[in-house]
Amino acid sequence: METSAILSWTLVSECPIPEDVTPLLVEGERAVAAYKTFRDSAVFTTHRLIVRDAQGLRGKKVEIYSLPYSTINMWSSENAGKLLDFNAELELWTRAGHIKVNLQKGIDVRRLDRLIADAVLGTLA
Repeated sequence: METSAILSWTLVSECPIPEDVTPLLVEGERAVAAYKTFRDSAVFTTHRLIVRDAQGLRGKKVEIYSLPYSTINMWSSENAGKLLDFNAELELWTRAGHIKVNLQKGIDVRRLDRLIADAVLGTLA
């Protein structure tokens, strides 16, 4: 399976949780935080990361990626530096491969780090 093309996403800013994500959730799962991406959104739930990717000129075709936290073997987070380094990043090593999530200025990387830690280590419910 070739996944290298899908293994990098950029989160632009926090946004309200999209209403149309609710039908995707399983029993007992809840959305925790949502972020705008360049074309659509990414939603962190209690069980997984859901990334919606609108395609085409009008964005009517939507591809949905679902990354269960249970597939994460290791992760790292890097906060933004001072002067010229505005972006933070989160890297996930999973059974699907290496995933890089770039975070634009203003997104709290430590909040996402804690969310993933709670989910992977089993303390998020």
